[in-house]
Amino acid sequence: MLEANSVFLTGPPGAGKTFVLNEFIKRAGKQNRTVAVTASTGIAATHIGGTTIHSWSGLGIKDFLSDWDRDRLRQNERLVKRYNAADVLVIDEVSMLHGKRLDMVNETCKLLRDSEKPFGGLQVVLVGDLFQLPPINRNGEMIDFAHTSSAWQELAPHVCYLTEQHRQQQDGLLDLLNAMRKGDVDELYEEMLRERMSAKPDDDEPVTRLYTHNVDVETINQQHLTSLSTAMKPYIMESKGAAPKVEQLIKSVLAPEQLELKEGAEVMFVANNFGAGFVNGTRGRVTGFKDGLPLVELLSNGRTVKVEPHSWALEEDGKKRAEVVQLPLRLAWAITIHKSQGMSLDAAEIDLSRSFTPGMGYVALSRVRSIDGVYLKGINNLALAMHPQIFHFDVELRSASEALADVTDDWPEDAPATDDAEAADGEPSLAVQNYDEDLFSRLRTWRMEQARTKSLAPYMVAHDTALQELARIKPVTRQKLLGIKGFGPKRVQDYGDGILEVIMAYTGAGQDAASEAMKWSKEEDDFLLRQFKGGVDLDAAVAQSGRQPAELWQRLQQLL
Repeated sequence: MLEANSVFLTGPPGAGKTFVLNEFIKRAGKQNRTVAVTASTGIAATHIGGTTIHSWSGLGIKDFLSDWDRDRLRQNERLVKRYNAADVLVIDEVSMLHGKRLDMVNETCKLLRDSEKPFGGLQVVLVGDLFQLPPINRNGEMIDFAHTSSAWQELAPHVCYLTEQHRQQQDGLLDLLNAMRKGDVDELYEEMLRERMSAKPDDDEPVTRLYTHNVDVETINQQHLTSLSTAMKPYIMESKGAAPKVEQLIKSVLAPEQLELKEGAEVMFVANNFGAGFVNGTRGRVTGFKDGLPLVELLSNGRTVKVEPHSWALEEDGKKRAEVVQLPLRLAWAITIHKSQGMSLDAAEIDLSRSFTPGMGYVALSRVRSIDGVYLKGINNLALAMHPQIFHFDVELRSASEALADVTDDWPEDAPATDDAEAADGEPSLAVQNYDEDLFSRLRTWRMEQARTKSLAPYMVAHDTALQELARIKPVTRQKLLGIKGFGPKRVQDYGDGILEVIMAYTGAGQDAASEAMKWSKEEDDFLLRQFKGGVDLDAAVAQSGRQPAELWQRLQQLL
């Protein structure tokens, strides 16, 4: 991702997709790259501090682009500037994005960036889990998955499949979720779920109730609130900005426009405030009011928090277009499964008796950290179903990710480093001894030219320490270059010829060294034949050998 490759970042819930995405956005910013952060839904967008892809793209809810639409888009100077100012486009929760929508974004990027490259040459980072809820399907049409779109095939993103689990405990629930992902829910798991049908939470256990339909949620929350005999306090959402933008923002946040609270009300936080001790999904109970604001006891640790108003903003082109302010709370006796996406819960009472789309049961169950926190009220035949198209594609994704991992170097821990550990140009402090300072200076000049040409931070081409090692060893072949720390197959493929040219010109090795660099060792020949006979594709062979495609084909013709 940090090498500007387009990527599909995926994996099961709790694998750390949001963490990796946020870390990438932070580091890309330090490289002076502009990242447009979007998501398929407003709720998902608020989780990552972005906007919807519908809003950012300027396409709204259009289903197709007419010639008039294309002309209007070209004449929208603000939109043209937005598209061309971006270096990276992030689309989170891509599983819920229609394929035709992704095709439209691709077409618009090409149109406004005046480039026929996929997405107009933008680096695109797609994030999501295809086993989650699919795009909303109306009128009985086939589900239009994003990964089946022309835009996805054209982009051909690298696959980064995260597998390490950071949410679920290592108990039966994690095994069940993995079985659902493989379409292999046997009698053992069915019996486990039947046991959770009879399990009841303790009276004092904080339990969120997850339902499939809004009407059930609203009814339950209102019934519980009404049953409390304490005085009610209303909190009205404040807003500013253009009416359409405000309306869009209101729909995207989980806080209600009118929040009614009473002492004893069960609530859920719908924003992150690590300093105050709560995150999106933290449960609590109102214990009183102070200075007109609610005091909420966190059910996880007993700590009491005075809840201050929270601001949500809709930003476009670096400007705030709309803002709403409300307490970051909602009644939490019940919530819809759809709105629970992205949350982590200690316990949940789940009613799947009216499940109506594949993935619904998976989303609900994956919100909970342990099987002991799952309390089932009902389940139907569709509850455990996953869309059949996804199973085969998931196998392909895992395989592609494993192949990529085999040929990809780990990103250096010190890139980007903290300011006090970096030199003035963002490089780590010098460490290599006894290197040729004149050659090092020439290599740094070459690096700056590469960085300017490709609009990269200098350290993305090569670190100072790597250039110093080159100036010490003075390699004149690709094989020796691959032995330099910091030069894996990908970097050698991208920059190897240029580096060898600088070194050969400096050392005077000239044609003899160039000829030596072109020679194939027995190990390289054996490797190439193994790759060819094993059916490995050309891109993988290029990445692993550090050679150019033409070199591989020419050598194969000589060997076969």
